Amino acid sequence: MTMVRQTKQRAAVIEVLQGARSHPDAAWIHAQVREQLPSVSLGTVYRTLDALVRDGVVVTLERAGQATRYDYKHEGDTHHHAVCRGCGAIFDVDAAVIPTLPASALPAGFQVTDVRLEFLGVCPACHAQAEAGAAG
Repeated sequence: MTMVRQTKQRAAVIEVLQGARSHPDAAWIHAQVREQLPSVSLGTVYRTLDALVRDGVVVTLERAGQATRYDYKHEGDTHHHAVCRGCGAIFDVDAAVIPTLPASALPAGFQVTDVRLEFLGVCPACHAQAEAGAAG
Protein backbone atom coordinates (compact mmCIF):
# COMPACT_ATOMS: atom_id res chain seq x y z
CA MET A 1 0.00 0.00 0.00
CA THR A 2 1.39 3.36 -0.98
CA MET A 3 0.85 6.33 1.22
CA VAL A 4 -1.29 9.07 -0.28
CA ARG A 5 0.20 12.55 0.06
CA GLN A 6 -1.96 14.51 2.48
CA THR A 7 -3.42 17.68 0.94
CA LYS A 8 -6.22 19.87 2.25
CA GLN A 9 -8.49 18.42 -0.45
CA ARG A 10 -7.69 14.84 0.59
CA ALA A 11 -8.11 15.69 4.25
CA ALA A 12 -11.53 17.22 3.48
CA VAL A 13 -12.65 14.19 1.42
CA ILE A 14 -11.55 11.82 4.20
CA GLU A 15 -13.33 13.93 6.82
CA VAL A 16 -16.56 13.87 4.78
CA LEU A 17 -16.34 10.11 4.25
CA GLN A 18 -15.56 9.43 7.91
CA GLY A 19 -18.64 11.39 8.93
CA ALA A 20 -20.96 9.99 6.28
CA ARG A 21 -23.77 7.84 7.63
CA SER A 22 -24.42 6.40 4.18
CA HIS A 23 -22.32 5.22 1.27
CA PRO A 24 -22.19 8.45 -0.75
CA ASP A 25 -21.38 9.03 -4.41
CA ALA A 26 -18.78 11.51 -5.65
CA ALA A 27 -21.33 14.26 -6.35
CA TRP A 28 -22.55 14.19 -2.73
CA ILE A 29 -18.97 14.11 -1.43
CA HIS A 30 -18.11 17.05 -3.70
CA ALA A 31 -21.04 19.09 -2.37
CA GLN A 32 -19.95 18.43 1.21
CA VAL A 33 -16.28 19.22 0.54
CA ARG A 34 -17.26 22.49 -1.18
CA GLU A 35 -18.70 23.68 2.12
CA GLN A 36 -15.12 23.64 3.47
CA LEU A 37 -13.26 24.34 0.22
CA PRO A 38 -15.54 26.30 -2.14
CA SER A 39 -13.11 26.21 -5.06
CA VAL A 40 -12.58 22.42 -5.12
CA SER A 41 -13.64 20.85 -8.42
CA LEU A 42 -15.54 17.63 -8.97
CA GLY A 43 -12.50 16.37 -10.91
CA THR A 44 -10.28 16.91 -7.87
CA VAL A 45 -12.73 14.96 -5.73
CA TYR A 46 -12.74 12.08 -8.25
CA ARG A 47 -8.93 12.03 -8.44
CA THR A 48 -8.72 12.13 -4.64
CA LEU A 49 -11.19 9.26 -4.30
CA ASP A 50 -9.25 7.23 -6.90
CA ALA A 51 -6.02 7.77 -4.94
CA LEU A 52 -7.70 6.80 -1.65
CA VAL A 53 -9.11 3.64 -3.27
CA ARG A 54 -5.64 2.74 -4.61
CA ASP A 55 -4.22 3.31 -1.12
CA GLY A 56 -6.82 1.01 0.43
CA VAL A 57 -8.35 3.73 2.59
CA VAL A 58 -11.66 3.74 0.69
CA VAL A 59 -13.58 0.96 -1.07
CA THR A 60 -15.99 1.34 -3.96
CA LEU A 61 -19.45 -0.11 -4.25
CA GLU A 62 -20.45 -0.38 -7.89
CA ARG A 63 -23.78 -1.18 -9.50
CA ALA A 64 -24.48 -1.19 -13.23
CA GLY A 65 -26.29 1.98 -14.27
CA GLN A 66 -25.70 3.74 -10.95
CA ALA A 67 -23.10 6.14 -9.62
CA THR A 68 -20.19 4.50 -7.79
CA ARG A 69 -20.56 4.74 -4.03
CA TYR A 70 -17.66 5.07 -1.60
CA ASP A 71 -17.08 3.63 1.85
CA TYR A 72 -14.29 4.74 4.20
CA LYS A 73 -12.46 1.83 5.83
CA HIS A 74 -12.45 2.74 9.52
CA GLU A 75 -9.61 1.13 11.49
CA GLY A 76 -10.71 -2.21 12.93
CA ASP A 77 -14.15 -2.06 11.27
CA THR A 78 -14.63 -5.11 9.09
CA HIS A 79 -17.98 -5.24 7.39
CA HIS A 80 -19.70 -6.33 4.22
CA HIS A 81 -22.75 -4.86 2.52
CA ALA A 82 -26.41 -5.63 1.90
CA VAL A 83 -27.80 -3.82 -1.15
CA CYS A 84 -31.50 -3.23 -1.79
CA ARG A 85 -32.44 -3.96 -5.41
CA GLY A 86 -35.49 -1.73 -5.00
CA CYS A 87 -34.18 1.63 -3.77
CA GLY A 88 -30.41 1.03 -3.96
CA ALA A 89 -29.86 1.58 -0.23
CA ILE A 90 -26.66 0.04 1.12
CA PHE A 91 -26.46 -1.36 4.63
CA ASP A 92 -23.41 -2.48 6.60
CA VAL A 93 -23.26 -6.13 7.71
CA ASP A 94 -20.84 -6.98 10.52
CA ALA A 95 -18.28 -9.46 9.17
CA ALA A 96 -18.01 -11.13 12.57
CA VAL A 97 -21.43 -12.72 12.14
CA ILE A 98 -20.48 -14.37 8.83
CA PRO A 99 -18.94 -17.84 8.95
CA THR A 100 -15.33 -18.03 7.84
CA LEU A 101 -14.58 -19.83 4.60
CA PRO A 102 -12.16 -22.71 5.21
CA ALA A 103 -8.85 -22.37 3.37
CA SER A 104 -9.50 -25.77 1.76
CA ALA A 105 -12.36 -24.19 -0.24
CA LEU A 106 -9.86 -22.02 -2.12
CA PRO A 107 -7.37 -23.14 -4.77
CA ALA A 108 -4.16 -24.55 -3.25
CA GLY A 109 -1.70 -21.74 -2.51
CA PHE A 110 -4.25 -18.98 -3.09
CA GLN A 111 -3.39 -15.89 -1.03
CA VAL A 112 -6.44 -13.87 0.05
CA THR A 113 -5.66 -10.15 0.19
CA ASP A 114 -9.16 -8.80 0.68
CA VAL A 115 -12.72 -10.06 1.05
CA ARG A 116 -15.79 -8.29 -0.34
CA LEU A 117 -19.16 -9.86 0.21
CA GLU A 118 -22.47 -8.35 -0.89
CA PHE A 119 -25.95 -9.51 -0.08
CA LEU A 120 -28.53 -8.49 -2.68
CA GLY A 121 -32.18 -8.32 -1.76
CA VAL A 122 -35.01 -5.99 -0.79
CA CYS A 123 -34.95 -3.70 2.24
CA PRO A 124 -37.89 -3.63 4.69
CA ALA A 125 -39.27 -0.36 3.26
CA CYS A 126 -39.27 -1.63 -0.33
CA HIS A 127 -40.71 -4.96 0.79
CA ALA A 128 -43.55 -3.19 2.63
CA GLN A 129 -44.20 -0.99 -0.40
CA ALA A 130 -44.35 -4.05 -2.68
CA GLU A 131 -46.71 -5.79 -0.25
CA ALA A 132 -48.96 -2.72 -0.12
CA GLY A 133 -48.99 -2.52 -3.93
CA ALA A 134 -49.87 -6.21 -4.25
CA ALA A 135 -52.72 -5.84 -1.75
CA GLY A 136 -54.19 -2.78 -3.53
